Amino acid sequence: MKSLRCAVILAGVLLAESLLTGAAASPLSPPAQGDTIRQRIIYKRIDSVALYMDVFAPKNAKGKAPRPAMVFFFGGGWRGGTTRQFEPQALYFATRGMVCFLVDYRVEGRHRSTPFESLMDAKSAIRYIKANAATLGVDTSRIVAAGGSAGGHLAAATALISAFNDPGDDLSISPRPAALVLFNPVIDNSKEGYGYGRLGERYRDFSPLHNMRPGAPPTIFFLGTQDKIIPVETARRYKEAMEASGNRCELILYENQEHGFFNHKNPEFYRNTVYETDRFLRSLKLLRGKPTIPRGTPGQPQP
Repeated sequence: MKSLRCAVILAGVLLAESLLTGAAASPLSPPAQGDTIRQRIIYKRIDSVALYMDVFAPKNAKGKAPRPAMVFFFGGGWRGGTTRQFEPQALYFATRGMVCFLVDYRVEGRHRSTPFESLMDAKSAIRYIKANAATLGVDTSRIVAAGGSAGGHLAAATALISAFNDPGDDLSISPRPAALVLFNPVIDNSKEGYGYGRLGERYRDFSPLHNMRPGAPPTIFFLGTQDKIIPVETARRYKEAMEASGNRCELILYENQEHGFFNHKNPEFYRNTVYETDRFLRSLKLLRGKPTIPRGTPGQPQP
């Protein structure tokens, strides 16, 4: 891939928090870490900026058939955030046999960038994984994109938005994933949604809700009913638009929960969203066997 260089740091090295945001790490399960191999890879360089992805692979993956993968994009309004947000989820799904990636991307607070560069980087990350699938042990037909809030937007946009591609990418490689896992995602960027003040009328080419099409990847969408950023009605509209285009979209609502309810610090809802993601991926034949996490407090699937 043009202008992209790969540098792999083998597992066993503690990752410097200063390279992220200085946020405290989420508590991790020692057995989960023991079952995985952790690497850090540079997937993209822009002048002096190096963008990383942290990789969690099953310990017994080497030499075996290519595996499904899950690519996580953190939230933070395209202004900040940390790859550590989805580390517990990545560790879990690595123990279930997936290769998981925690992707850093340009944000305003660290790179003086716009949401458009964030999306370019998200697409670059998936293209990088596909281009290097043999080395990474990934089946390119079984890549799942996941994210929360603005990271949920990026995940959905890799599938639905045709604009905003880095000219340094190999554009013959599609960034489209096989499935989407969206945690209170930003999917409406119009005046009635989130981000319009920074996007202006370019929202029409940036907003997943406004770029719905047949053939979108099957999607699971988690949302709290007290989310002040993503209204329940917006989520319902997205589900309706998906289904009207012939696409599968599961919407699960969590009563009285606010934005970010799914994070690891809320163990009951963290467990349930992971459990439901596991179920969803099994229904797509991207995972096998039973979940290895308690069900937690369930939400309400919407018809």
